[in-house]
Amino acid sequence: MNGADGTPAISLWRDRRFTRFWAGNSVSQFGDRITELALPLIAVGALNASANQVAWLTALIWTPNLLAILLGAWVDQQARKRRLMILADLVRAAVLLSLPAAYLLGAVTLTQLYAVALLTGAAGVLFNTAYPPFFVRLVPRASYVDANSKLSASRSVSYVAGPAIGGVLVQALTAPVAIVADALTFLASAVLISRVPVDEPPKGATGTAGPSLVRRAREGLAFVGGHPVLRGTLGCAATVNFFTFVAGSGLIVLFASRSLGLSAGTIGVALGLGATGALLGAVCAPSISRRLGVGRSIVAGAVLFPAPIAIAAAAGGPPWLSAGALAAAEFLSGFGVMMFDVNLNSLQASVIPDRMRSRVAGAYSTINYGIRPVGAVAGGLLATLVGLRPTLLIAAVGGALSVLWLLPSPIPRIRSLDPDTLADVVGDAGDDKRPLRQ
Repeated sequence: MNGADGTPAISLWRDRRFTRFWAGNSVSQFGDRITELALPLIAVGALNASANQVAWLTALIWTPNLLAILLGAWVDQQARKRRLMILADLVRAAVLLSLPAAYLLGAVTLTQLYAVALLTGAAGVLFNTAYPPFFVRLVPRASYVDANSKLSASRSVSYVAGPAIGGVLVQALTAPVAIVADALTFLASAVLISRVPVDEPPKGATGTAGPSLVRRAREGLAFVGGHPVLRGTLGCAATVNFFTFVAGSGLIVLFASRSLGLSAGTIGVALGLGATGALLGAVCAPSISRRLGVGRSIVAGAVLFPAPIAIAAAAGGPPWLSAGALAAAEFLSGFGVMMFDVNLNSLQASVIPDRMRSRVAGAYSTINYGIRPVGAVAGGLLATLVGLRPTLLIAAVGGALSVLWLLPSPIPRIRSLDPDTLADVVGDAGDDKRPLRQ
């Protein structure tokens, strides 16, 4: 089997370094699904929180991404990215363990929940900005697409099975105690990553001297804006995220319940069945990439991700038909997002120079994740003004139009991640003139 760059790709299942990291990442993904269920349940069940207070809990998890551009600039100056990832996992484990401890003492408060959301979100940003340089030192270029496919597949499985596992744990142990499971997954991830040797610069090689943090952050943003691939992909990703958050799972569930008259159980089964599309998309992404090319796969995914929301919006008739439309929309959307993410992440890993990886990740997080709550608020306003069904249609059409960012760019012409091929298509825009370490 050949990689996306046309060279023979090794089997990652035989690479003990990758399998250790993959195992840690997979376990922590399942833990995240538990906390996503348990955290709001603590707020509602133990503290009688209002809908607005629960919404703030979700918002605080995303808030640290607004500072990701600065954190990424700082991370780029640190030589040991793996240590930062381990630190992020340990911080998340410690913060989460504070909840069951407070629960046993009868001292859980809404303020503590907010602090847990904020701190785990901040640690997540640290992990995500340190991850790109770690990834390219762990995975050979020929295996970028395959590696991202495997990581995305385990994430997809967590979304299919994770909520059910979380529900059982919450029911058997109560929500605060179930969070112990997520904390343990972060500890497992930290242990496994600590056992993954990577070729990092010697201590002190990067240093902290040089431009200020703000200037480095500005340079990272300017690099993204000046690079034809990164500019196009960021514009597309931010646009599609805005519109998919306009629809949001909350509005889709509300539409399915109130407008389609589906029961909670039927909605859950439909969304669960539909979530298998993401798993299939992650598994199929490498072979589709080899047939269509990396760039065309990204373009196809950019349309297929948001467009199926229109299928849900057009649903009607008997409950079985409405539930089928909801499942089909979720299935196709999940398949599309994996085609988009797996190939996009691999392409970015190939075109970003080492010295800019964390800064670019920070700039992406600030814009791409920062736009999500804006989209959610806009979706709520639109639903109030024009209704649920028109809002979902607007989200589908607006999201699909995100492809307009890609069409004028070099991306549709990129067939593989081979350095010479990329140089021919992309040119020297943003070229660091330094070889990437493999």
